[in-house]
Formats: sequence, C-alpha cells, structure tokens
Amino acid sequence: MSKNDDILLFSLSNSHQLANKIANLLKIELSPIRIDKFADGELIVAPQVPVRGRRVIIIQSTSKPVNDSLMELLIAIDSIKRASAKAISVVIPYYGYARQDRKAKPREPITARLVAKMIESAGATSVLTWDIHSLQTQGFFDIPFDSLEAVWVLMKHYFSAYKDSSNITIVSPDYGGVKRAREISIATGATLAIVDKRRSGKNQVEINNVLGDVKDRDCVIVDDMIDTGGTILGAAKIVREKGAKSITIIATHGLFNNNARQHFQQAIKDRIINKICIADTIENESFEGLEIVSIAPAIAKCIEIYSEGTGSMSFVHDENSKVLFAKKIY
Repeated sequence: MSKNDDILLFSLSNSHQLANKIANLLKIELSPIRIDKFADGELIVAPQVPVRGRRVIIIQSTSKPVNDSLMELLIAIDSIKRASAKAISVVIPYYGYARQDRKAKPREPITARLVAKMIESAGATSVLTWDIHSLQTQGFFDIPFDSLEAVWVLMKHYFSAYKDSSNITIVSPDYGGVKRAREISIATGATLAIVDKRRSGKNQVEINNVLGDVKDRDCVIVDDMIDTGGTILGAAKIVREKGAKSITIIATHGLFNNNARQHFQQAIKDRIINKICIADTIENESFEGLEIVSIAPAIAKCIEIYSEGTGSMSFVHDENSKVLFAKKIY
C-alpha cells in the first residue's frame, strides 16, 4: 500500500493548474468534486467519491473572486466533514483577508480572525499556506497552521543564474519588508538596501531615498505580493534613478489588481525593471519579462510529510536557503 493511498486530493476552482501539478508529482489522481451555482448565485460543493475514514486535502487559493472562492472552500470543508472524513487539511496557496489582521481605525473589523474561525468551524483540522501577509494570523487558529516561505524557492531560482552574490543587492521596497530582505541578505551574502519613502511635513512633499548602495548593482526588490504594484514600481523607479545595473522584482503572490499587469508590462518595456519572478500560488497568464516558478514540488513534499506523519515543514527554508548560503563570499 502506497503512503499516499489513504489520501484524497481535491482541487477547487481557483487552483486547478497547481493542484494538477501536485497530483502528478504525488502520482495520484485528483478526486472528483461537484461545484455548481444555483440561479441566485448560491454555491453547492460536494465530493463525488466516498471520503469516510480518509485523510482529505483540499487545495484552494482565496484570491479573486475572493468571497466566492472563500465560500467555495468553506462549503467544501463542511460537506467533506459531514461525509465522515478522518481529517481535512486545507492548502491555501494564497490566503485572502490576511491584511485585515488588526483594527487600524476605530470600528474596523478583524476579518483575518473571522475567516480563521470560519475555516475551523467548517471542519478543517490543519491549514497550510504560503507567505501569509501577516504572521499574527497564525494566532487566530486553534488548529495546526503553517505559513511557509515560497520566497526561498524564488530566490533559489534567481541565484541559479549567478556564480556568487558579489554584485547583488537585496532591496526592501519599504520599512515593512526589511525583516524579509535582511534574512535573504544574510543567507546569500548579498548587500542590503531599503527604499526610504516619506513625507516632509505639512506640505506633504515626498522625499525618496535609498539607504544602501545600488549603483551599478544587480538589485532584487523583494515583497510578499504584487497587488496594484504602486509601492514596488515606485521603489523600482527610485532604485533605477540611483543607478542600478538591473532590477528584478521577486514576490510570492501575483495578484495584479486594477491595471497592475499593464503597468508592469510598460515598466519592462521602458527598462525600468528587467524581469518579475512570482510563484504559482495564483493562476496567472505569463507575459514578456514575467517568470512563474512552481511551488508544486514543495507542496507535494509537505503532503508526503503529512501522509507519513513525520518530518518537518521547515525543509522549504532549509533546503532552499542551503543553496543560497553557498553563494556567500568568504
């Protein structure tokens, strides 16, 4: 009996491409699941195979359309729980609503906590996600919750084209991303730079500066996601003005909301940036200058660890950063 024989793998609407890659790597078939809409827009989601006593894995990014994809996930969990599954692990490559993790202003909701409690109440027994926007979301769950860092997979891909890190600078587009950029800088031996964008006072004049040397260097701007792209493109323009040799943008989640796709295509055409590297947590059509790196092998290995009941999810960091550490200049 194969170690994966006890597992049933279901893909929902937002993650078919990624789920198929994972299934192929695990050498198992995706189990059929019914997803229909009634005339009024209500969803019905139900497994089309028996799940009693089985360990079930559901794959669904809660990206656009966010509310539909979230409800689809919740209904799937509920229907599978009611069909007597032994355990339900939810893989959410991109976790929506994570940015609403606190009351930034009076009377605002903490929707990240609400979503966590809905996933739990529906019947999930564990959750796996990637580069969640706010790590404090982990504290909203009372079930096992892992947020792994796909950025290490992306950095390994980027560094494969370089012999060493002697001319590479890791750039944080704002102060919020400094911790991530510093960790990568330490792991690779690359230098660190921070884009300092602030307002001077009452007149609200923006002062743009870069803390660190980017002149004639291969710069990598790192963030967890590309949403509308304003912050990242603004940072890229500043870094280019300061004399960067090349600029690569690395971000796990490619949301590309509003007109972001067109803005990035224009930035590549205008040679403000050289390329963009994202993971396949959200299904995206490629365009010139966009590289999509699959995290399917990492997710497949996580599922194998889950099926065996032993091992550590930290391999994502350990195995990829090990390659990066080798790039250090001693």
